[in-house]
Amino acid sequence: MSDAPTSAAPAITDAERAELRRHGILLTSLQELYTWGCSHSVWPLNFGLACCAIEMIAASMAKFDIARFGSEVFRPSPRQADLLIVSGTVTKKMAPQVIRLWNQMPEPKYCIAMGACAISGGPFKQGYNVLKGIDRFIPVDIYIPGCPPRPEALLHGLVQLQEKIKGFQIKGPDAPRHLQTADAGEYPVPEFGAHDLEPPHNPAVWTAPTIVRSEKG
Repeated sequence: MSDAPTSAAPAITDAERAELRRHGILLTSLQELYTWGCSHSVWPLNFGLACCAIEMIAASMAKFDIARFGSEVFRPSPRQADLLIVSGTVTKKMAPQVIRLWNQMPEPKYCIAMGACAISGGPFKQGYNVLKGIDRFIPVDIYIPGCPPRPEALLHGLVQLQEKIKGFQIKGPDAPRHLQTADAGEYPVPEFGAHDLEPPHNPAVWTAPTIVRSEKG
């Protein structure tokens, strides 16, 4: 029995992994298997708000075929969906309903803000009745700019979401929201106040940026 220290086994290279896969041998980890399964079975909620929803519908048609990415199953119930595509203008009257739908979706769940209106209010930003971005109340994973963005842009955003999911760590401080014990996964639903929504935003996910102005001498 030798007392010599044993060296750690060298890590397998990508070329060696590809060669083994060519022979039908797959080497993987629990984390890779978990993120692969999550990223290729994203089911969007059958939900739309305004004109961007037409582009979302077009992405599921034969010309663009969202089924190629494993996301063709649009679920009519939030309890069976894990992707909320906020497609269109979010009025302050509709914002509480969007957040209720988000709270009813099981974890892990993701959000795509599709179009300028969902991101920042778009051309209606100065309107008293329009929310200046859904990320004031719920966390957004992918932003898709445009007014409206084309179906190809939504498919690109979906691919970016899949890449983001594949990069998740299943433990540690960099773990996603649904694996963080401190995150309840539900967010407060605002109510209608005298002049605005109460609260006007969720401080847990959004705070107003601080503008530092220099004094002119």
